[in-house]
Amino acid sequence: MDTPPDKRHLALFDLDGTLLPLDTNQAFGQFLARRGWVDAQAWQARNAAFLEDHHLGRLDLHRFIDFSTAPWRDRGEDEQLAIRAEFVAEVIVPAIPVAARRLVAQHQQAGDLVALVTGTNEFLAAPIAAAFGIDHVLAVQLERADAGRITGRILGIPSFHVGKVDRVHAWLAAQDLRLDAFASVSFYGDSVNDLPLLDVVSRPVAVSPSDALRQVAQAKGWTIIESLAA
Repeated sequence: MDTPPDKRHLALFDLDGTLLPLDTNQAFGQFLARRGWVDAQAWQARNAAFLEDHHLGRLDLHRFIDFSTAPWRDRGEDEQLAIRAEFVAEVIVPAIPVAARRLVAQHQQAGDLVALVTGTNEFLAAPIAAAFGIDHVLAVQLERADAGRITGRILGIPSFHVGKVDRVHAWLAAQDLRLDAFASVSFYGDSVNDLPLLDVVSRPVAVSPSDALRQVAQAKGWTIIESLAA
């Protein structure tokens, strides 16, 4: 017997460039450089190449996760958690736009099921989701070896590009739900890497879209929000 339609709506949010007017990994790397955890010039040069690949839709996420976690993953857990807390408090929270908070709150107050679906790793995404009051986080999972040490490799399917669709389906299935069980499904994204998920929801919304995403959104008649950075 088919699952009856859910009376609720589902609202899915990308993070970087959508809810936040910045790239979390880049901001964290710059923060670590200021704290002396990485060489700023060398880190910035490598990160710039990854950023360009991301904008062009050709990012090798496995190589990027290895690079982006390298500065902190071999530190003790107490150090990791302390530097993360400082980063979120000093960099992320002040950067959260009022309009982004308001949009998330509107969905929550309407009783919608809300989730963050991001290519940012879980270590950084979890406390940022908490800052928005979002309980459900679909982020890139990090493989851990014995004693919980992060290896620099990805665990399972990464929530990136088409992997976002796979992770959303799996997350809903674990709750005996599916996309078409909701009255509507919104996804807010900003780049071509969000296209696979934007294409399967009933209400795709392009936020501060890249040029490539803007062209697709305009051609398909999708809603465009020019910016949440207000």
